[in-house]
Amino acid sequence: MSITNFDQLLEAGVHFGHLKRKWNPAMAPYIFMERNGIHIIDLYKTVAKVEDAAAALKQIAKSGKKVLFVATKKQAKQVVAEKAASVNMPYVIERWPGGMLTNFPTIRKAVKKMTTIDKMTKDGTFDNLSKREKLQVTRQRAKLEKTLGSIADLTRLPSALFVVDVMKEHIAVREANRLGIPVFAMVDTNSDPSNIDYVIPANDDATKSIEVILNAVCGAMQEGLEERKAEKIDTDAAEGEAPKKEKKTRVAKKERTKKEDDEALNANVAEKFLKDTEE
Repeated sequence: MSITNFDQLLEAGVHFGHLKRKWNPAMAPYIFMERNGIHIIDLYKTVAKVEDAAAALKQIAKSGKKVLFVATKKQAKQVVAEKAASVNMPYVIERWPGGMLTNFPTIRKAVKKMTTIDKMTKDGTFDNLSKREKLQVTRQRAKLEKTLGSIADLTRLPSALFVVDVMKEHIAVREANRLGIPVFAMVDTNSDPSNIDYVIPANDDATKSIEVILNAVCGAMQEGLEERKAEKIDTDAAEGEAPKKEKKTRVAKKERTKKEDDEALNANVAEKFLKDTEE
């Protein structure tokens, strides 16, 4: 499993927390010390938490379920988009659409609207619209693509959420908590970890810090996907061999039955011959 280590976290600046006056007391167990008015995160605990989160995410990916990545802050957008796409997982990097989880059917309708517009373009209906209508439809399609294009393949509720900055994404966390969806999150010293199922104490403001954590968890998820693919190949191979074995058994049984019938026939002929000889 691709797990990070202490030196990598230290080099990426994962240990830098917020100013002491902005801290959340609930994060005290994860704080190592205070230096120059800034809290320093205990990286040994971060390493352990990353391992726990990575192991859980690997199993989710291996089971074929989806993890929704959420990060709308500027520093995290590009990194999250790249890493989530690398493991074929949905992500939200623009504004979080309120009710995306608790009112999921409505979100799916908006996604289907994109499909409908695409269909109009292919079958020629779009060409029959007026110039103004074309402009309106094009703008609507672009807006939907920007906000929902990255979750177009999400046909059901995700099995887990991975959040960068739980304070900024508090609505997403609240919706997940309400539906009982596990939340994995990078939690800084100014945040409340009480509503997070898998807390990863880390600096959630630096791009390098976010990238090193995502490298670890996405690497584990990639391993889970590869194992799932390998198991599927083995299962398909086993299912392909089973009919051959069954066919071979049927042929052997048929040959055995024919042999027994021939022996019985020969015995009857011999018995009849002996009977005629005696007479």
